[in-house]
Amino acid sequence: MSEAIQDDQDLSGMPMMDNPVMPYLRQERIPHIWCPGCGIGTTVNCFTRAIEEAASDLDKLAIVSGIGCTGRVAGYLNLDSFHTTHGRAIPFATGLKLSNPELSVVVYSGDGDLFAIGGNHFMHAARRNMDLLVVCVNNFTYGMTGGQVAPTTPIGATQTTMPYGNFENPASLPFLADAAGATFVARWTVYHVRQLTRCFKEALGKKGFRFIEILAPCPTLFLRRNRLGDGVDMVRTYKEKSVLRNGADTKEVGLGLTGEIVVGTFVDRERPTWLESMNDHFGKVFGDRYSRYGG
Repeated sequence: MSEAIQDDQDLSGMPMMDNPVMPYLRQERIPHIWCPGCGIGTTVNCFTRAIEEAASDLDKLAIVSGIGCTGRVAGYLNLDSFHTTHGRAIPFATGLKLSNPELSVVVYSGDGDLFAIGGNHFMHAARRNMDLLVVCVNNFTYGMTGGQVAPTTPIGATQTTMPYGNFENPASLPFLADAAGATFVARWTVYHVRQLTRCFKEALGKKGFRFIEILAPCPTLFLRRNRLGDGVDMVRTYKEKSVLRNGADTKEVGLGLTGEIVVGTFVDRERPTWLESMNDHFGKVFGDRYSRYGG
């Protein structure tokens, strides 16, 4: 590099700007483990920009993840983080929220972790309306452990445990969240970075069990095996195939290996959180003798 280019300039000679995301990352752990073309890093970028725009109190924000590629998010964010056991992110997050109701608790994990071994926890946390934001990066596969069929793998897709094509019906995550009682349900892709950032910001400002599904490429173990191109090709597909339908009936937003991708905010409603319901119930039962939990 020419000596004329100073340390605070890029190759064009323009002043270099500080990346606004960097203060929110544990920079000593960079570079990350994600493959080239993986969409998880894009979701993290959107999330950090959302907490910056929302001026979130970082001392009252905790990130919980399970096992898998997306599970590494908790290790890279410079926040109070908990990298838990496989499928158990939501129970850990529930414990955090109940022990300190002032915390804003975000569960950030993948489709295999949250909806296979962790599916029972997801359903009951949504039913109870536990005050959590659950983010699922859905790449339709078990990316870290070898490319096995996941609960979201589309029919016909080839995986290591279905070498002749998957024949199991995949779960529609927004429909599942809606049916279980989530108060906020949305889906975006890593192409929709501005919409996803706004969605994160909106969800962080709400109460109750909130769910965001993010479609992201897995170029190593899903796209390549199914001859769908690389990460750029998949993002181009998200652009071309996505249809915005805010308020769509979640029964009608299922996904296939190809075809239309319905995105938007599908559910936005209010109902008492678990803590609010408990306080109200025991306040009526015991009256003045009851000390409100977290009240």
